[in-house]
Amino acid sequence: MAEFSLSELETIIAQRARSGDPDSWTAKLFAKGMDKAAQKLGEEAVETVIAAIKGDKKALVSESADLIYHWLVVLGIAEVPLDDVLRELESRTGRSGVAEKASRSKG
Repeated sequence: MAEFSLSELETIIAQRARSGDPDSWTAKLFAKGMDKAAQKLGEEAVETVIAAIKGDKKALVSESADLIYHWLVVLGIAEVPLDDVLRELESRTGRSGVAEKASRSKG
């Protein structure tokens, strides 16, 4: 399998968002705006959780793909680059998750 990255998916989503193609789900989501995209993200998150709880690996893979796609759509609509999220994650790797969470709650 050829290597595929989230950055590539982010680029594809951006291209399709601007396409105006009436058959493009991505273009439709961007046209409907944040409310619809965020709703879809939430639905996919719930479906991913259900698949995980059921131990359904095939569904978990499929729902995870949907979740990631819709997450990137939400980031795109919000004009938040994936690199910003990755930098935030990278900044957290030098400390424990417990310490990182505690630092956010002091805020």
